[in-house]
Amino acid sequence: MAGTDEDAVAAEDDALYVLTAALLTPAQFPSVLGDDYPAACAALDLPPVADGYGLVLGQDGDGARWTVVIDDVSLVAVAIASWDCGMEYELSPDERTVVAALPGWPLAVAVAAPGLPAPHDPAPGLTDREPLSPPDTQTWGPAQRRLGADAVALQWSVWREQLGDDFFASAEPAVPDGEEAENADDSGGKKAGADIRRALAEAHAYVDTPPPLGRVRSSFAPGDARTLRADGPGWSMVARTDDIAFLLLDGKPGEVVPVGRGAKLPGLLEALDKLAVRPA
Repeated sequence: MAGTDEDAVAAEDDALYVLTAALLTPAQFPSVLGDDYPAACAALDLPPVADGYGLVLGQDGDGARWTVVIDDVSLVAVAIASWDCGMEYELSPDERTVVAALPGWPLAVAVAAPGLPAPHDPAPGLTDREPLSPPDTQTWGPAQRRLGADAVALQWSVWREQLGDDFFASAEPAVPDGEEAENADDSGGKKAGADIRRALAEAHAYVDTPPPLGRVRSSFAPGDARTLRADGPGWSMVARTDDIAFLLLDGKPGEVVPVGRGAKLPGLLEALDKLAVRPA
């Protein structure tokens, strides 16, 4: 996602050359920032308002990094949709929609505005805030685990095809549906099974005690199915309501663990989908 060279919005009495944008709403937020919408807002010192925000990332005339927070969510959504379709869209929010101009970028941006100095943090005299910076994803941890779950959701068919339709029909599935996960004896042995069992138990608990807003999200999937994203302390789940689930765990660096439907998973996914936040 990237704007045109001429895209600019007012920030700190200077022009901001737009490089990219993101939504920060209960249903769609950069999961690298937190397990749920309030946590993602807290990472930017923003109150978790119901309608959410749009995040506009760019450089000022000196090349400094800025994140402009606006309350015109629809404008940012249209811009992102246009860029995703390969269309140009001039993202120029009205100054009256600006909620805050934050130094730095909370997300990694791989591009830079042409004709400007390389991206850098604003000079200390320009702001009293510590510049934002992307979470460290060089080592396995919560941020990288959530990014991994995002990647699985985006490439569901690729991950699912690796297993095949008969993967869970074998006599000894790699990971059962949770009831037998305690006895799972894959590469992580019983310890891995107990990580898995805890994650599924916490997901079940969401049904009785709704989690913070955005902790469970539901989005489009082919047919009548939905794609679910759920997160909790130390785990992330990606699932299709008509199929299986994948778990990523802090305790299993870099691994994507499949969980078969079994007897309990379908009911869990149906219940989670009912409480999940959906895009408007």
